[in-house]
Amino acid sequence: MFSDKANSIFQEVIEKYHEKDSVDQEFNNPYDAEKDPLEHLLYRKCWIDTVQWHYEDIIRDQNIDPVKALKLKRQIDASNEDRTDTVEFIDSYFLEKYKDVKPNTDAIINSESPAWAIDRLSILALKIYHMDEEANRTDASQEHQMKCKAKLDVLLEQRVDLSTAINQLLDAISKGEKYMKVYKQMKMYNDDELNPVLRGNK
Repeated sequence: MFSDKANSIFQEVIEKYHEKDSVDQEFNNPYDAEKDPLEHLLYRKCWIDTVQWHYEDIIRDQNIDPVKALKLKRQIDASNEDRTDTVEFIDSYFLEKYKDVKPNTDAIINSESPAWAIDRLSILALKIYHMDEEANRTDASQEHQMKCKAKLDVLLEQRVDLSTAINQLLDAISKGEKYMKVYKQMKMYNDDELNPVLRGNK
């Protein structure tokens, strides 16, 4: 099933990142973009999410140098753009894959595209990894560990449900029971013409 593959790749990414556990480490995608395009995109997507997860930790340091914080904010902005682009590449993959499927006359549209559901699955993998760390922290209180274990159980259940929903969505699309319709994000704040602040600085 698709979600099994995605979850396996996400786990692979997160474990690889934490070998060095540095936002500055070099990114090497082991999946070839031509031979394994979907795997390549899934790996890239989760790597972006993993680095950004740690950016978000760092920038919340109350004692962070303001210059460093501004630089990090720019990195987070760039990461968000990269993340959105990669989600749209994943949707493009599925659009191409199912381009010859003719929707049934009673076919319905889903509230989100496959790739945006996969985006949530990638973030969920990070939540599970870090909540598991907290649940097993030897320097934390037993109460902390128990609370985190309870949260981890919920996250694991959520992953099962989301994985099932994604598999069902892709299956329904392949059978013409649902159809894909993808909208570009059309974000305005990075556009020199659409953001009035940037437009005023030209």
